[in-house]
Amino acid sequence: MSTDFQQAREALGVRLRELRLCTPAGRLTGPQLAQRLGWPHSKIYKLENGQQTATTEDLRAWAKGVEQPEVFDELEARLRGFESHIRSWRRQLAAGHRPVQDSWNAEVERSKVIYAWEEAVIPGMLQTADYARHIFLRYADLQNSVRDTDEAVRARLKRQEWLYQGGRKFHALVWEPALHALICPPSVLASQLDRLSGLIGMDTVELGVIPLGASLKIPTANGFWIFDDRLVIAEDWHAELWLDDSQSVDTYTRVWKTLRESAVYGADAHGVISRARQILNSTFR
Repeated sequence: MSTDFQQAREALGVRLRELRLCTPAGRLTGPQLAQRLGWPHSKIYKLENGQQTATTEDLRAWAKGVEQPEVFDELEARLRGFESHIRSWRRQLAAGHRPVQDSWNAEVERSKVIYAWEEAVIPGMLQTADYARHIFLRYADLQNSVRDTDEAVRARLKRQEWLYQGGRKFHALVWEPALHALICPPSVLASQLDRLSGLIGMDTVELGVIPLGASLKIPTANGFWIFDDRLVIAEDWHAELWLDDSQSVDTYTRVWKTLRESAVYGADAHGVISRARQILNSTFR
């Protein structure tokens, strides 16, 4: 979890503790507040110590429990402030994958140049419908989220219209293992590899592949996307990180450029994809 996020969560906890200790009727102990709210005693201290992220409902109940309902707006604003940068999957996917795709589409549409690094999957901007469908199904299973798969696929494919607009450029880097990962049936992966091959040479797409045997200057870590020079979206298992401070953007840009030094392009990239296709054919013929 990011240091900034944890610090913000701890700061919110400090504020919650202040409110508990300064109610209009006097100081409340943790057990007393827990009893008022019908919560386990441990939840009070987890929230106050920054060990648990409060929900909007938690904050509303806390404000009421400490007899200061007017502070709810302040508490909610604090929560929104750090959740706008750390977007947990649990909360994002409460309504399914489609709203997440819509948020991404808005950022893509605002952008002229996008840089992407994916070490385990084909970048969403380059996915076929069937490949995307299996990705969404896998994550819905993992997160136990709403299955709005068809709507999510349509939203992701709509994003790809960006690739056919002039004045745009998508710089994609993919690690070779992503070309072999059977996150979908072999026939679906085969079609996906064919699509990748067909995109090489497209004027709005620069596709680089880092071969498995390439020398690396830094480890291949989690995937991330850079939108112009204003926003980075990086994925982790618990959340997406939306980072818009210049220092973070500069850091991820340096990471991308360093990874790019190990990539091959054009005919060489086509060769890596073709080898992956041949291995797939020989394994599952």
